[in-house]
Amino acid sequence: MMKDIVGKTITGKFNKPRLLIVGCGDVGMRLLSLVRDRFRVFAVTSQPARHAELRAAGAIPVAADLDHPASLARLACLAPAIVHLAPPQSDGAGDRRTRNLTAILPDGATLVYVSTTGVYGNCNGACFDETHPVNPQNPRARRRVDAERLLRGWARRAHGRLAILRVPGIYAADRLPLERLVKGTPALLPAEDVYTNHIHADDLARLIALALFRAAPGRVYHAVDDSDLLMGDYFDAVADTFELPRPPRLARAALKDAVSPMLYSFMSESRRLDNARMKAELGIRLRYPQVRDGLAAARSAHPTMSAPRSLSTPLRA
Repeated sequence: MMKDIVGKTITGKFNKPRLLIVGCGDVGMRLLSLVRDRFRVFAVTSQPARHAELRAAGAIPVAADLDHPASLARLACLAPAIVHLAPPQSDGAGDRRTRNLTAILPDGATLVYVSTTGVYGNCNGACFDETHPVNPQNPRARRRVDAERLLRGWARRAHGRLAILRVPGIYAADRLPLERLVKGTPALLPAEDVYTNHIHADDLARLIALALFRAAPGRVYHAVDDSDLLMGDYFDAVADTFELPRPPRLARAALKDAVSPMLYSFMSESRRLDNARMKAELGIRLRYPQVRDGLAAARSAHPTMSAPRSLSTPLRA
């Protein structure tokens, strides 16, 4: 896939262009498998225990911590291309981690930032493209808007090439809400339900790789699949695929007392995001255009999987 992006073969480890991945978790590791043959990849981690894992995956681990600015100085000379996957810290009005990172970013670099669709807040089920104004309605989303603002400021000052991917709920075979289904966590009644957006983790990794080469400077992209689902319908689809009970449905007033405040906040925002710009400009053909495609693949890969493996982890706020 990367040969199609770069258009040429690069030989020799030290002749490869360099890429810095900041926040090399699940999606970062999937991205690493796509780019390690074309880039000399440096992966930032604050956890020494991860060094061996990152080396085995083909990256050069770099010890640094976005919460400690003094540890970041060495990053400035490592790579002219950066993928920023690190979330903001969990408190405060702004994203201190991104502020610390922008202070050391080199002039003229290419940077892809993975943001969230939570920056739009509740849109009452409206369908819209990337020109829609942001309207964050919780502290997590406000920190994401701040990160986007900081990075745009860096790009203007330093003549950097910035692309922002706004990402919804990420799912994969090991990122499904099986535990909540086993627990019987309720969903909203269909008449009160919210629209939710999705992207498979493998497709997101491919989008990030494409954005490094194809994204227009300063451009925002909705990194979402073609699904048009209410949240409860998504839970029902997962339950049916893995032969688990569908979640009970409650009215919103009753559900507020039955779920955590964070989960309720996700159930209070409804929007449908247009992905035409992503397809036209990044040129991706999604491997899993619909959630049902990703669920079918997960079931085929794990035909006996029925016990919970992990909660899904939306990135949208």
